[in-house]
Formats: sequence, C-alpha cells, structure tokens
Amino acid sequence: MSMTPQEMIDFVDNLYAATGVGDWETASSMLTDDFVAYEADSLPMAGAYRGKNALKDLYAKVMGMCDVAGLDIMETTAGKDNAVTILSIRFADPDLAPAEICEVFKFRDGKCCEIKPYYYDPSAFHAAAKAKAAASAA
Repeated sequence: MSMTPQEMIDFVDNLYAATGVGDWETASSMLTDDFVAYEADSLPMAGAYRGKNALKDLYAKVMGMCDVAGLDIMETTAGKDNAVTILSIRFADPDLAPAEICEVFKFRDGKCCEIKPYYYDPSAFHAAAKAKAAASAA
C-alpha cells in the first residue's frame, strides 16, 4: 500500500509527536517488524537499531549521552516512498550549538521501515555528549 506525500508528512509529524512525549506504544505501532534506524559511525550512538523498540532504545541512549531540550522541525518533504525532515536538535546548555540534521524516512505498507539521519556537523552532538559527561563527572 503506497502512501501519498501528504500522508507521509502527517505520519512523520505523528511519529515525532509520539516519541516526543514518550508514547512508545504508539511509536512502535507505526514501525514495521523489521524496522531499522541507522546512526553513522562518526557519532557516539553509532550503530543499527532494529525492531519495533528500536526508537525507544535509541532515544534512551541519546538522552543518556546528552541533554536534549527539544527538536525544531523546519520542514518535511515527501515523494514516492520516502520523506525527509529538516530539523535541529537543541541542547539544554544554551552555549552549545544545535545539531542540524536531515532524517530520511522510508515507508512500506503504510509504516516506517527505516530512518537514516544525516548530520551537517557531527561535532555539535559530540560537544553535547562531552558536556553531559563532564557535568556527570563533577
């Protein structure tokens, strides 16, 4: 079952909303059984996160590494079986630059089967992780 571009955009908005409030039951229901989220080797949370609980596991790891204050979603565009969202991750420490990213969502049969984020400058995320580690050590 193919989705329209607007259905994909709405889906992405709903997935961000669910994960943003920790509604993992809703989030997992939106993912295929073989879902995978990839994080690049250049990031401290590098790896492939698989299955319906993958986003919950990834979020727990990321939130354990840095203090995320919020996501600022600029725009989502979609076509065929993919949507791309442009966003920035704001950190609790206002002295830290946000991490500017694009996330690619792939869809199959009305659900998300893959997410791949692309970081403009991974050093922003590394700085946030380093700041949290330093604060935790103090």
